[in-house]
Amino acid sequence: MSDARTDDDRELTAEELAAIEEKYDEGAATRDVTPGFAKFLRYVSLTFAMYHYLTAGFALPPDFWHMGWHLSGLFILTYALFPLVKTPTAFDLKTGAMRLGGVPYLDVILMVLGVASALYLGLAWRGIPMLGIEEQTFRMGNPNMFDMFFGIVLIVLVLDIARRTLGWILPLIICIFMSYALFGPIFPGILQHPGVNFKTFVSSMYFPSEGIFGVTLWVVSTIVFHFVLFGVIAQRTGLGQLFIDNATILAGRYTGGPAKVSVVSSAFFGTISGSSVANTVSTGALTIPNMKRLGYPGHFAGGVEAAASAGGQITPPIMGAAAFIMAEFLELPYTTIVIAAIFPAMLHYVGVFTVVHLMARRLGLKGLSSEALPQLGAVWRHGWANIVPLVGLLVVLFSGYTPYMSAFCGISLSIIAGMSRARQPVTLLYAAAFIAFVIWKYTGGGFDLIMSLILIGGAVLATFNPQDRINLKEMGDTFETGVKYALAVGAASAAVGIVIGVINTTGIGFRIGFMVTQAASNLGGDLHGLFAFGSWELFSVEDLTLFISLVFIALACILMGAGVPTTALYIMLVSVAQPALAQLGIPPIASHMFVLYYGVVAEITPPVCTSAYAAAAIANSNPFRTGISAFTLGLGKVVAPMAFVYAPVLLFVSSTGFDLWEFSYTATSCIAGVVALSAAVVGYWLAPMGVIYRILMAFAGLVFIAPSLQADLVALIIASPAIISQLMARRNSKAEAA
Repeated sequence: MSDARTDDDRELTAEELAAIEEKYDEGAATRDVTPGFAKFLRYVSLTFAMYHYLTAGFALPPDFWHMGWHLSGLFILTYALFPLVKTPTAFDLKTGAMRLGGVPYLDVILMVLGVASALYLGLAWRGIPMLGIEEQTFRMGNPNMFDMFFGIVLIVLVLDIARRTLGWILPLIICIFMSYALFGPIFPGILQHPGVNFKTFVSSMYFPSEGIFGVTLWVVSTIVFHFVLFGVIAQRTGLGQLFIDNATILAGRYTGGPAKVSVVSSAFFGTISGSSVANTVSTGALTIPNMKRLGYPGHFAGGVEAAASAGGQITPPIMGAAAFIMAEFLELPYTTIVIAAIFPAMLHYVGVFTVVHLMARRLGLKGLSSEALPQLGAVWRHGWANIVPLVGLLVVLFSGYTPYMSAFCGISLSIIAGMSRARQPVTLLYAAAFIAFVIWKYTGGGFDLIMSLILIGGAVLATFNPQDRINLKEMGDTFETGVKYALAVGAASAAVGIVIGVINTTGIGFRIGFMVTQAASNLGGDLHGLFAFGSWELFSVEDLTLFISLVFIALACILMGAGVPTTALYIMLVSVAQPALAQLGIPPIASHMFVLYYGVVAEITPPVCTSAYAAAAIANSNPFRTGISAFTLGLGKVVAPMAFVYAPVLLFVSSTGFDLWEFSYTATSCIAGVVALSAAVVGYWLAPMGVIYRILMAFAGLVFIAPSLQADLVALIIASPAIISQLMARRNSKAEAA
């Protein structure tokens, strides 16, 4: 495909955008079924959504039942909607004697087996005397034949639904971990271990609290699903459009306006969306055609949107699913994770924004005309009510309530903003039901008076929404879409639980951590001589060991991230990389953030970069070239993790403490580094920049990231020839213009 601009640089239709999202988003494409079976699946989806919504607000059942119901819904919907093998015709409607409503009977059988294996744990928890099944406590480590049968079925089917929704890469990685657990004696050196007995392996994978019914499935079924649902409903009721309009007002008039709108709107949208592909399609539908019309090359326009949208995975407060799992792993409040993520996310967007600005300056591109900008008053008069659910969610979340209670309140306020209208008294039923819930919680001590008044006020305010009301069928469609969005992350969370079980059982995380630090130490010792002059050394062996270890782990994150969703990748890598980083003395929250960020970098790293490919489809540009543009635009996200490992103060809440002066200095140094890297990428700062000066600026940018006065002085010395040449070129251009 050509990157040249054509008359086809237009906003795509909803159908075209849906087709792009289905092609590139994990689990977005689903099989066609008969109308009768589709109605059955709709009831299942709505029941699944309502179960999670109501239990979040009222009470969670015991974990083994709750996760069992969640898995049951995943099995029914995944086997109904995703074919055994993805072929060009696999998603087409097919009927016949061997199918039920368009679904092969093999998939129906697997569906039934999956539901039975998911619910067996709850049914047999207290024992089933007539079948000779003892209480679960007495069966731990000594499973009976029922446990073995349903455990094996569950392990196989969990891997299968992960394969159907996400492809082969994740299940193959998990199978390698399983092989390591079962065949430990055949592995060489430090990796060798006695091996895990097959019955013990099945037991540990099946029973809580590790394995499939472990922390990852619990977090997804209890928290993540609710935030995915909130994001879909909030977007449907108009919050996404409100973000785009306000981003256009804020940034559209300046140099390279549409590209800056893309960055700002993606940052806004990332606060409610956990999917970078969904973010790309939603905001890119408007921003990419506008960028191309302004004069940006197609691959660059797509790269801007992909890089900005991938930042949604690290943008507070939602941050995709990984933030909730991180909170569980670190045993920290979710709000602590959100606060820690503020500056690193800002650093990413500073990098993208700077590249966009410099590219616009280099190409001589102007902003949007005042006629093309939305009017601030009109935007807020029409869409102000859409911000109420987000504010309500954040107030509850940051007031110390559970994440699922905050999601319940956010979803409830979204429903009210979409469906209740003060001018239509019958529709006030939704607002009245939520207000009654708040009063009930207040009388029971669940909410204090101030929180109750805030939520009741929000519910009343939302009923004055001036936008057209969403009817019950449309809201049902939105709930159904939210459930489909959650299938892939649910399957991944259940499957990755196997990896955690293997790591806990075999201790492979500490073994690999030792191997990484040992290899880095040996290499650091070999390189030390290059940086030592007599008794004076530029870098110590410990410094080199830390840096090389970080590079090894970063490369592993990026390579393993090819085709693996961010959440699943984070869970696997943090279990393996955390011990290595801990041995190097890195604070836990910094090491977890380090792994998460490099997992997200894989989203925009060729050859597998789904966000960039979706953007390329909208931009009608070369996918690989778009991926390269996205990667270079995302350099802020590439270097940020190194910065907060060396200076945990950037995370605000690190165990090393917070010092305002240290934070201010380090943050300024990091921003200077990102700006220098951006200038090197574009080849322009104050004037066009030659190759030698670009190389100098790139090296200076990397050195700026190291948080010390010595490093900053070295960076300034490296960059000084380029800076002087730029100042002289600018002065000459001004003199010529005069």
